[in-house]
Amino acid sequence: MGLVVQKYGGSSVADAEGIKRVAKRIVDTKKDGHQVVVVVSAMGDTTDELIDLAEQVSPIPAGREFDMLLTAGERISMALLAMAIKNLGHEAQSFTGSQAGVITDSVHNKARIIDVTPGRIRTALDEGNIAIVAGFQGVSQDKKDITTLGRGGSDTTAVALAAALDAEVCEIYTDVDGVFTADPRVVKKAKKIDWISFEDMLELAASGSKVLLHRCVEYARRYNIPIHVRSSFSGLQGTWVSNEPQGAQKVEQAIISGVAHDTSEAKITVVGVPDKPGEAAAIFRAVADAEINIDMIVQNVSAASTGLTDISFTLPKAEGRKAIDELEKAKGAIGFDSLRYDDQIGKISLVGAGMKTNPGVTADFFKALSDAGVNIELISTSEIRISVVTRADDVNEAVRAVHTAFGLDSDSDEAVVYGGTGR
Repeated sequence: MGLVVQKYGGSSVADAEGIKRVAKRIVDTKKDGHQVVVVVSAMGDTTDELIDLAEQVSPIPAGREFDMLLTAGERISMALLAMAIKNLGHEAQSFTGSQAGVITDSVHNKARIIDVTPGRIRTALDEGNIAIVAGFQGVSQDKKDITTLGRGGSDTTAVALAAALDAEVCEIYTDVDGVFTADPRVVKKAKKIDWISFEDMLELAASGSKVLLHRCVEYARRYNIPIHVRSSFSGLQGTWVSNEPQGAQKVEQAIISGVAHDTSEAKITVVGVPDKPGEAAAIFRAVADAEINIDMIVQNVSAASTGLTDISFTLPKAEGRKAIDELEKAKGAIGFDSLRYDDQIGKISLVGAGMKTNPGVTADFFKALSDAGVNIELISTSEIRISVVTRADDVNEAVRAVHTAFGLDSDSDEAVVYGGTGR
């Protein structure tokens, strides 16, 4: 039997009973003959509570100290889980991200992993112990400061350790039974997917699917680490995410893998941009220098009478104020007229590798939205994805309409959400 990395989200370890239930599952895996490395998130809503506390103390907490605060949640979880495992008669050792050898860059609150040196983890495994690692955190390579990895950081920690330790699989345990054709909180008849390719999962994750985050999937694809998304509340098989189907799974992938949505973005429109070379570059350089990620971009056709155009793009709501400030600073150099900000938008995406070879998918997608009375503001496409921006109030209805239009509704019982928010 080989090495297995298991990651448990906050809903799985939300209380003492949850921690004991997770400990039993880990011990059962050990009894099956596997070496086990566990990555754990903070309990329940601990991270959100720490963020709220920090904001009460300081409206703009310093990045270094903010990271020191937030990493406390995972340290609590890992220590309690180690205690629970020892009560079941097995040895467990807990490690912070830095002790586990997770080396990052120096960007606080959203650091990126640049290396993993799991010497202490390997020693613990060789001694017959279960290794428990605090997710979401690492240590900067230059200053040796504690850092956090941002949203989905525990998933990324788990995959990075799986790659460094040459694990057979990285199991991501959450509060749903796998990856579904849509968020089961929105679409009750969503189907569980048995297998999905890295390519399709990357598009779903980038489009708002919360069960796995984009960075985690990208890391797994780069190092070819199969991911098994499962529920810690049931013993059911989940969803395999890999290059090739596992075992007896179907070899041929569905035309459409699923429908994702995202209401965490905002839209900025730069109005009255001179239509000449270098203007768009200057706009996006200002945004990039502020370390803000951009999603969809649309440029209008310039007005012949004025030679001016409008450029719209979407970005995380949390970065909206910063982006506006940076663009205002560059207004004189760029020469645009004004900025418009809109945070009441939502994105709906249809994902599937099969749409490359199936004409009519785009037409059916837009017809479903039209029939649901949903107005489209922006459109973006790739070979395996169509995304549109609509009003935030229309998102849930749009997702359900598209899901039904493409025959993705399940004929069986409604999908089960065991608790939490899917993380």
